[in-house]
Amino acid sequence: MSLKKEAISGSEVDEKLAALITNSNAIRAIASAVEGTLGPKGLDTMLVDKFGEVVITNDGVTILTMMEANHPAARMLINIAKAQQEEIGDGTTTATVMAGALVGAGVEQVARGVPVARVIEGLRVGLKKALETMARQARPVNDLTDQVVRQVALVAGREHEDIADLVVKAAALIGEEKLKDPFFKFSDTVIAEEGAENQVFMGVIINKERMNRQMPKELKQVKVLVIDDALEPEEIDDEALGTEAGFSRYLQLQTEYKENIEKIAGLDVGLVLVDRGASEVAEEIFTDKGIVVVQRVASKELRKVSELTGARMIKRTGLKKPAAELEKYFGYADKVYSDEKLEQVWVMGGKGKPMATVLVGAATAEVVGERERIAKDAASSVQVAIKGGVVPGGGSMELAVAREVEKVREGIRGMAAYGVDCVVEALKRPMAQIVANAGFNPLEKLGDVIAAQVETGKNSLAVDCDSGQVTDMFVLGVVDPANVKTYALKAAGEVAEAILRIDTIIKKREERELQVTDEAR
Repeated sequence: MSLKKEAISGSEVDEKLAALITNSNAIRAIASAVEGTLGPKGLDTMLVDKFGEVVITNDGVTILTMMEANHPAARMLINIAKAQQEEIGDGTTTATVMAGALVGAGVEQVARGVPVARVIEGLRVGLKKALETMARQARPVNDLTDQVVRQVALVAGREHEDIADLVVKAAALIGEEKLKDPFFKFSDTVIAEEGAENQVFMGVIINKERMNRQMPKELKQVKVLVIDDALEPEEIDDEALGTEAGFSRYLQLQTEYKENIEKIAGLDVGLVLVDRGASEVAEEIFTDKGIVVVQRVASKELRKVSELTGARMIKRTGLKKPAAELEKYFGYADKVYSDEKLEQVWVMGGKGKPMATVLVGAATAEVVGERERIAKDAASSVQVAIKGGVVPGGGSMELAVAREVEKVREGIRGMAAYGVDCVVEALKRPMAQIVANAGFNPLEKLGDVIAAQVETGKNSLAVDCDSGQVTDMFVLGVVDPANVKTYALKAAGEVAEAILRIDTIIKKREERELQVTDEAR
């Protein structure tokens, strides 16, 4: 997407605002690219590269990371969205839409004559109140059997019931304690494959085939060795190899290596996973002994298998250790199975920590990526909900918070109040966009919801996107993780303040020019 400076309000705009307007237009262009995907009636976006390859998705972070955006302000917003995805795993579209609304409203206030400093002051006051109010509204999730867990998975999974069921089943297998571990990412357990059957199992999928088809296809009660290195003899540089001593050392290393391989083969090992390549010597000996070898395994998969089986990763130099010492490095799996159709090796069950895999099936290669993205969003949302509770969805919580922020405005003197108005406008934006995407009039529906929330005292009221009626989102089963909402609002506030503070844009000299200048000095 090409983002260019556009003139707004013509000659009425002071030239001093040129940088602010340019950045604002870039931010709004990015927000408009994803806002049509928001809500249950949101539509898909088609992304096409120069080779004609097509990706069709309504996943906000996928659109933002794949689109062409060269403007520095646009890149700033995209980086904020990436940070949200990395930290929370969902809510990037909401964060982008609210950031666009905050910046747009802020620029309008500045164009009317409100100093930028006062707008930012009001933004900070409004955002602080909004975040405090959201935190108080969160409902804790009792346990993994709570029905709300499935509802979170269903909403984040874009109403794909099969994916929601898979994610909930996997969460139950992994357990609440593991899900609350800050170093564990539930979304990493999700894999989508063309032609696979939907299933959840305790184990790890290695996306590599065994070294040859003569190795066993299936083993049970398996001893596992994980080598975080190449399974090859230690190397000698060419210069040393040209000397008599060097060649002698080479022969010695070859002999030691073969002895180490035979020693491992004699320890009843069933599966050997290697970070890099494995030599023909190792392949021949292990094949004869009925040992499965998988080479060039991804580091992440090696770590997962080690955790599942209780194996300790070892370097090739460690293979010199006595047999009794090597035993301490082995892990244990219940079953190892080679799926020749999917070209994978499955390691199932183990004596280490519980490790579930969510395998999502897809009918064609074209939908594999999207099915995986949907399942990862659902898994991330479930994990975040377990950690921080849930709030009603559909934009209801943001609208209720906007009413509370409006009360703060009444107590603020001076022009900072206009900055608070920007926060109120941004908080109304998600529901307005969800309603518009569903084909209803956002002004009319927002008015109906605000009146109903005030009358009933229920902050969970919003618009049913099927009927257009005001409905309780908790009753309808539309719930979102509380932390997704708070992080999205924080992210939107950070990027809005950063954009509003930029007064001038200056093009840097090229690095080459700087070096020439330095040399001349």
